[in-house]
Amino acid sequence: MTPISFSLCVYCGSRSGNNPEFADLARQVGRWIGEHGGQLVYGGGRSGLMGILADAALDAGARVIGVIPKALVEKEYAHTGCTELHIVETMHERKRIMAEHADAFLALPGGIGTLEEFFEVWTWRQLGYHDKPVGLLNLNGFYDSLLVFLQSAVGSGFMNDWQMGLIRTGSDAPLLMQALVQAAGTTAPDVQLDQI
Repeated sequence: MTPISFSLCVYCGSRSGNNPEFADLARQVGRWIGEHGGQLVYGGGRSGLMGILADAALDAGARVIGVIPKALVEKEYAHTGCTELHIVETMHERKRIMAEHADAFLALPGGIGTLEEFFEVWTWRQLGYHDKPVGLLNLNGFYDSLLVFLQSAVGSGFMNDWQMGLIRTGSDAPLLMQALVQAAGTTAPDVQLDQI
């Protein structure tokens, strides 16, 4: 088997959203991971963007590690086609295992679960629990309002520029993924980080 050059944890919606571009983005991300010898780590679901992402990664030859709580498996939400499917008892265990298997983290469009996972891994980086790159993929301005709010929090003195500097944002999926993988010190194609 070809050695894995990097492992990217992707957070995204368990729904597809109402814009076909969301599904196209999930496919693009999954394909890119597979075409560049990477491994996808994600929440183990088969519905919404999660399922589209995993299927695209698998079709492109990626290893896919899914981590899903037992309660969701019982509701038949698990993607049984994953290379590895870890069934866990709690959400805390799920997120810990996903983080341990990842070199970097990327959030695609999604709802409260996606946001919760993104904010937690960002907080963990701030606290020094890990030093892995964290990215936010802002397709067509999906996260513009969130980024405005975060800047408002900086302006109000509840955050600072150093904290904002712990995440990378971008609208170009391949370029952002390359930057995250390079920042993680793994072996995906090079990119100039000042392009982000």
